[in-house]
Amino acid sequence: MDQLTRDFVAFAKEKRADLIGIAPIERFDDVPANHHPRSIFPETRSVVVIGKRITRGTLRGVEEGTQFDIYGQYGLAWLKDRMLAVTTITLATWLEDHRWEACPIQDLDARIPPSGVAVRPDLPAPNVMIDVRQAAVRAGLGEVGLGGEILTPEFGPRQRFQLILTDAALTPTPMLTAPVCDRCGACVQSCPLDAFKGEKALTIAGKTMTVADIDYGACRRCTNGARANGDHAAGLPDRLAAVCMRSCVHHLDEIRAGDAGFEQPFRKRDAWTRNAQGEVTLQPRA
Repeated sequence: MDQLTRDFVAFAKEKRADLIGIAPIERFDDVPANHHPRSIFPETRSVVVIGKRITRGTLRGVEEGTQFDIYGQYGLAWLKDRMLAVTTITLATWLEDHRWEACPIQDLDARIPPSGVAVRPDLPAPNVMIDVRQAAVRAGLGEVGLGGEILTPEFGPRQRFQLILTDAALTPTPMLTAPVCDRCGACVQSCPLDAFKGEKALTIAGKTMTVADIDYGACRRCTNGARANGDHAAGLPDRLAAVCMRSCVHHLDEIRAGDAGFEQPFRKRDAWTRNAQGEVTLQPRA
């Protein structure tokens, strides 16, 4: 790691970035122009991915079925639009203090359609949206688990990401090789809406993962902790507090209990679920 990268990563940790990964722009060679970082900043040489954890306690009210607004603030809206945004712009400012241009990118779903007209024939229409979750894979921070969400070794599915595009040639983070998802199927088994429809292969920057084929229409109707996309109707629903992902949190904490550092298990009682008819049942802890 060169000195600039070493100093930058140390500063990021000082400013409470829970995760930081660096992808060289070449890891985006398979990305079309309408989602490519260089469509926004043509001189991009490195894509920095910054992650901030969703604290496990932020999910507590949803897990108990008694308080959903805590997650809506500290796990979703405030986390990405305030806490993580402040961290992102702080790190971008550090890079510019060191004479490298830095373009901060918020987490907007790449499925959001263009909302403008191309200014030149060879350019995509605005706004170009980068797939931030796939960028986390390209930056070596995690993988897409069976349940369709990014899993990191540190926090499982409990984090959100933003990006910085920079012309600094920072030292890349190696792609993650050790699997995080053991394909236990807890996410599939816990879903009361039958949203999981089999499996498929997903390849990102040469890394192939087995993921579920998910009916996101069912997820949009989920009342088990999922939420509609707050940025655009075309975006995927937010599932990080849904029973599928909370079951993933529970399973990962169990199998890595010595490393997770928590004194108590996440799931202490049978999990509640509500089906499409609104009927509530309890799923035994497993």
